[in-house]
Amino acid sequence: MNTLNVPYVATALYNNSTDDLSVIFSSVKPNKLVNEPWANGTTKPEVAFKIAYGDDALFLKFDIKEKYFRALHKEINDTVYEDSCVEFFIGFEEGEAYYNFEFNALGTPLAGYGKGKERIWTNPLLISTIKRAGIIKIVENDELPYEWELTVIIPFTAFYNHSITSLQGVKARGNFYKCGDELPEPHFFSWNNIISPKPNFHLPQYFGELNFD
Repeated sequence: MNTLNVPYVATALYNNSTDDLSVIFSSVKPNKLVNEPWANGTTKPEVAFKIAYGDDALFLKFDIKEKYFRALHKEINDTVYEDSCVEFFIGFEEGEAYYNFEFNALGTPLAGYGKGKERIWTNPLLISTIKRAGIIKIVENDELPYEWELTVIIPFTAFYNHSITSLQGVKARGNFYKCGDELPEPHFFSWNNIISPKPNFHLPQYFGELNFD
């Protein structure tokens, strides 16, 4: 099981500007998604993520390079996992319930809470408080021509089934993913490995440990 120590950054605040975020993430160590539980011989994307937290929000940054690209969904709680998509799942207690946050390259969000695939979708008004900012570019004549990054700021209020005022010292469980169900070559990558006969990210028994410093 993978373990990740999530750093506290005193200057990381929900209302930070884009320039502030660049400084914040410059000091955070990147992690890579290297597990491919359902390998199918396709060209592998390169996926890295950074995670940190401040006094009122959780900060995520994904950097992706991939062979194919899809970004069609634009409405909150659309099936963004069909597009070029990154995901973050986190649970705060010993039980099976957890939050799922999923974003395509446009930043379109899908979020819910529940056990396994028994999800209760989050109110779109609450999801809209999650800040998203991204960059998409194409590098010609590259094996992985589509490069995109996505920064996400999740306010503590988005964890609506918990009264979180601070994450300091919290021990949680979670996983990070990259997928693209409707890409010409579908792929599924995870931070902590998953053992299942078919693609399924909703298996909390395969979450890793997240320790908030």
